[in-house]
Amino acid sequence: MTDPAPAPGPEAATLSIADDPEPWAAAGFTVDDDGVCRVGHLSLVLAGHDAGQGVIGWGLRGLPEGAAADLDGFPTRATDQGPAAPASHPNTATVVDHIVLLTDDLDRTVTAAAGVGLTPRRWRDHALPDGTAARQAFFRVGEIVLEVVAPRQRPAVPRPGVRSFGLAVTVADLSAATALLGEAASEARPAVQAGRAIATIRGRALGLGTPLALMSPRPAPAPAGGGR
Repeated sequence: MTDPAPAPGPEAATLSIADDPEPWAAAGFTVDDDGVCRVGHLSLVLAGHDAGQGVIGWGLRGLPEGAAADLDGFPTRATDQGPAAPASHPNTATVVDHIVLLTDDLDRTVTAAAGVGLTPRRWRDHALPDGTAARQAFFRVGEIVLEVVAPRQRPAVPRPGVRSFGLAVTVADLSAATALLGEAASEARPAVQAGRAIATIRGRALGLGTPLALMSPRPAPAPAGGGR
């Protein structure tokens, strides 16, 4: 007898982002007249640069009854909005791959995530570019992944709440996307995920306030039986 499959958790329907529509259009995204950018089945609500910093909240389908109104300070609202109709983007964007939140206290944030029905799927220990030992927790939230990053050694006086770091978007053709952006994109380099490449958008050149990266598609899974 096998264990039952885990019940599906909440799914991201919207992300609210503190950017104006024009920089996103300059980055090769199609933005609707109402300031919404539909990437995959997710609606990115561009709330304007005065709304805060980076990703400033989300709407989730399927929140459990009595769910908290925030995830360790990250605004979280219930919505019954269905999946968006994917738009076609000049930069070939197909889906939001992941968003990143920073915390000083990973245990606190993971506990807060449980309060909105999210359970870590994976953990990773690594070093940040400045050499700081860090730990990550990964959550599947419908079509996207939430990555929470914390110092492995909790500070003596941790800052309250989480902070937005940015998001990564999968594109069908990373070479075409970086060519479109020209000097506003870095050269592609190997990503942490095996078989993928990543390029950073130089947001300051476009007026973007949200750190944004573009990633090549996930490799196709190996055929069963080793292809024989």
